[in-house]
Amino acid sequence: MLQGKLCTEAEVWDEIIHDLGGHPLQLWGWGELKAAHNWRAHRVIFTDQQGGVAGAAQILERTLPKPFRRLSYVPRGPVCRAGDDSAVYQALAAYAAKNLPGTLLTVEPDSASIPDVKGWRQSENTILIPKTLILNLKQSEDELLAAMAKKTRQYIRKSERAGIALRQVKTGAELEKLLEIYHQTAQRAGFAIHNDSYYRDVHAKLGDSSLIFAAYTDDAPVAFVWLAASQATAFELYGGMNQRGQALRANYALKWFAIRKCKEWGIRRYDLNGLLNDGISNFKRGFAKHEDMLAGTYDYPLSPLYGVWTKLLPAAKKVIRAIKR
Repeated sequence: MLQGKLCTEAEVWDEIIHDLGGHPLQLWGWGELKAAHNWRAHRVIFTDQQGGVAGAAQILERTLPKPFRRLSYVPRGPVCRAGDDSAVYQALAAYAAKNLPGTLLTVEPDSASIPDVKGWRQSENTILIPKTLILNLKQSEDELLAAMAKKTRQYIRKSERAGIALRQVKTGAELEKLLEIYHQTAQRAGFAIHNDSYYRDVHAKLGDSSLIFAAYTDDAPVAFVWLAASQATAFELYGGMNQRGQALRANYALKWFAIRKCKEWGIRRYDLNGLLNDGISNFKRGFAKHEDMLAGTYDYPLSPLYGVWTKLLPAAKKVIRAIKR
């Protein structure tokens, strides 16, 4: 049986996540972000008898309404050493049962399946969308372009010829201008967003793992895409355009720019983060011919109240919606 122990050093933790090819939502900075917004972060390392690291899980803990006590959640984790998946899932469940008593432990791994380990069950209370599109950045630029829809390639070339400037955003002043665009995008598309302070915290807590790229005309931003990145994976978090950006189709050249920069920096995967049946998803689908289906959401019940929790789906989904990203 693997042993689970807490990690309290950011550099040690992130080195483990990078070494195991982990997802950016398992990085220390993402846990710090969530800890600043009503969560607690527990970073647990699972070691074998020789002291080798077999896996790790950043567990985010959120208080639930009585009598459910708490939800423990592992976004895009746990991270496992090759061949140790089953042992890591067993150890993760045992750790949560002993140290995080509540109603359930939920995982949404960055993999197509989870090991067949007793006690885990699939859930419909999804937080992160399992159907997505992940680009293999080990491919050449020509190969990536060839896999795109013809119209996507045309719009990339057209928007590049429109004279827009593309660059990485680093300053707080630039970020504030992008948040204005995000408000416009949310109002136009009809989706809810956090307070601006949350997004400032995303950028601050993630540090170098926060990658923001923007398109400009006349030195004014017209579109942006925002990613969290580990050494293995770039994961799209947010994006938006104003009316000028829409007219120029700036999002096409901008996304291709972001993809190429991530490839240039040695990141191996680019996850466009979720496919639904909407216009944004249709835009994403133009960047490859395939789709990826991750394992989805799995629960490990920690209390007899788990059955009650699953039956209270309307109330449960309100909580789930409130904790997304």
